[in-house]
Amino acid sequence: MRAVVQRVTEASVSIGGETVGAIRNGLCVLLGVSVDDTEPDADYISDKLIGLRIFDDENGVPNRSVVDTNGAILLISQFTLLGDARKGRRPSYIDAARPETAIPLYERCIERLRAVVPVETGRFGADMKVSIVNDGPFTILLDSKKGF
Repeated sequence: MRAVVQRVTEASVSIGGETVGAIRNGLCVLLGVSVDDTEPDADYISDKLIGLRIFDDENGVPNRSVVDTNGAILLISQFTLLGDARKGRRPSYIDAARPETAIPLYERCIERLRAVVPVETGRFGADMKVSIVNDGPFTILLDSKKGF
């Protein structure tokens, strides 16, 4: 499972001109599920997101989590994170999980995160428009297989 995590002052996602999810301070997370991901991968990513200390403390040091700051998470599925563009000019998506595998793992992440922080989402498989005001900018890459 791969995630692009951005610390944001605001973020929203819309489908067909309608806003379906929006947050103020917190994390905007683009999440990709791979063909070999399982529940432990979803648990790893969820735990990392909850505990990731990338918000400034009183000394201006990124030492606080989204939980510590009473922030929220906007979680958006994005299969293109599993695209492999090493050969040719057109990415291959064979490593991205099919919906029957990806949706339950995406929903597991949502459930685990919602147990701790407010979570807004996009809609799996929809054509979404994402608006992000990246704070910092501060962007972190996570991979449950620790590929980077």
